[in-house]
Amino acid sequence: MGRSWRSRVACERGSFTAELAAGLPALMLLLVAGLTAVNAVGTRVACVDAAREAALAAARGEPGTIAGTRYAPDGAEVTVTVAGDRVTATVRAPVRTLGARLPRLVVSREAVAALEPGAPGAVP
Repeated sequence: MGRSWRSRVACERGSFTAELAAGLPALMLLLVAGLTAVNAVGTRVACVDAAREAALAAARGEPGTIAGTRYAPDGAEVTVTVAGDRVTATVRAPVRTLGARLPRLVVSREAVAALEPGAPGAVP
């Protein structure tokens, strides 16, 4: 009985190291993907805030792109368009990924506001 137990233990020696070497790249990939997803959600929230502020500022007659740029994440592009009695602000921002060779992600959000009555006119 003692011999079979010892031979089985000797047979499995080093198996944990092999399993760890095979599974570690998959764990690292999941970590990078998870951190990139968290960063994308944060960038999306910042784009929503920037688009809302740009649309409201333009509807009040203030420069919308300047107000949107103040709240936008780094590298974001803010555009404001006026059509009739509505102002539309769009913010596009790149998401930083945790790998130089990963594809570039871009988040885009849009907000619409009605022109304020008595405002001097929308300013993109």
